[in-house]
Amino acid sequence: MNKLVGISLIASAALSACAVGPDYQRPAVATPPAFKEAQGWTPAAPADAKDKGPWWAAFNDPVLDALEKQVEVSNQTLAASEAAYREARALVAEDRAQLFPTIGLSGAAAANHGAGSTSTATTTTAAATTLGSNSTRHEYQVGVEASWVPDLWGKIRREIEGAQASAQASAADLANARLTAQSELAQDYIQLRMTDAEKDLFERTVAAYQRALTVTQNQYNAGRTPRSSVLTASTTLHTAQANLVDLDKQRAQAEHAIAVLMGKPPAEFSLAPDLGWSPEPPDIPLQLPSTLLQRRPDIAAAERNAQQANAQIGVATAAYYPDLSLTASYGVESAAIHTLFRSSNTLWSLGADVAETVIDFGAREAAVEQSRAAFDASVATYRQTVLTAFQGVEDALAAASVLKREQPLLAAAVSDSTTNVEITLNEFKAGTVDYTTVATAQAAALTAQQSALNLQAERMTEAVDLIEALGGGWSADELASK
Repeated sequence: MNKLVGISLIASAALSACAVGPDYQRPAVATPPAFKEAQGWTPAAPADAKDKGPWWAAFNDPVLDALEKQVEVSNQTLAASEAAYREARALVAEDRAQLFPTIGLSGAAAANHGAGSTSTATTTTAAATTLGSNSTRHEYQVGVEASWVPDLWGKIRREIEGAQASAQASAADLANARLTAQSELAQDYIQLRMTDAEKDLFERTVAAYQRALTVTQNQYNAGRTPRSSVLTASTTLHTAQANLVDLDKQRAQAEHAIAVLMGKPPAEFSLAPDLGWSPEPPDIPLQLPSTLLQRRPDIAAAERNAQQANAQIGVATAAYYPDLSLTASYGVESAAIHTLFRSSNTLWSLGADVAETVIDFGAREAAVEQSRAAFDASVATYRQTVLTAFQGVEDALAAASVLKREQPLLAAAVSDSTTNVEITLNEFKAGTVDYTTVATAQAAALTAQQSALNLQAERMTEAVDLIEALGGGWSADELASK
């Protein structure tokens, strides 16, 4: 009984012991009071913090909404990240199991046959059995054994702390992979729709160039213009037709990319053109820069990795202290199975082992220093991730602001160039200018229209970039339950 009391006292001491090594504190990072490029943007109001559903819903496109939902279900990169997270959660459970004793059951039955002279065999029950020539002796055993290594110095608790932080980092990595895949799909979708719009532009341009070639051919047949004008009009037409064909490649590549992001072979996915698609970038209210630390999953992952590295310092420090192992066993043994569970056949044992490394020639010290260096590296990585995140937001804000100011200028250029084509074509018909003037005006108009379409695509993709840079609809609060 005294032994059991002693073991209980040791267990209580183990459960109340402090874990060695430094307790984790989130590394400090500098956060500016406002984004530098945020002039002209609407600050976030309290209502803006409420959940509005998937971030891509701001684009008000039901087709995009349906495609994004399939990314969550079928994307194989996300499947791999989700499996890595489940693996990390299993490691936490494995480390936590070390806090408790290991209990095992055993049983055995044996028959020993002896030959020759008479001999005497004594079992552990102190019952002697005389074996004669060609006699057989039976033995039966049933037992339960337990062993336990109390976490006196907090090594196991530090391992659990590190495993939990690693699992949370894995969860944040999964969220970051999901956000990246969703953003890539949105950008590919925008590119595909803008390619449709550009194809429509070139189809209308080819039709206009075909009419211009017909006019030029008639002028040539009437002897009012040289053949060089016909060749110029034909060259312009064929160039536009070639560009129209090239757009098929760009559209196919965007469609294939969307299919892969949804976890489908490109051959099993197609998206019909939508020539009426012409959305405006959504308004994205900004919050304080400090909230970025909670809304970016890559920042959360880097911070969790820092805690995991900090916990490893405690694991390495625990090696300076002795290890205590407790063992206990209880069982019965008998030569006859019907007497196996009699009290006289009882066997039990209790034991304790203490082991301490006295001299290791600096191995433990080196392990602690290695863990501290790894922690310092993880802190630097965390701070660099924060800086990169601020840069991403500032870049997206600057780009969105510049492109917004550029849009009315290109709209004016499109209007002027379109009018100029009409004027020069009428002048050519009247014989006051040659066709080179018309071709130059047509080229300028096409360039302006292409630039306007590209600007619209850039504004949409920059909106996606800004949403991604702000963390999408994610929050680090989601890691609390991981």
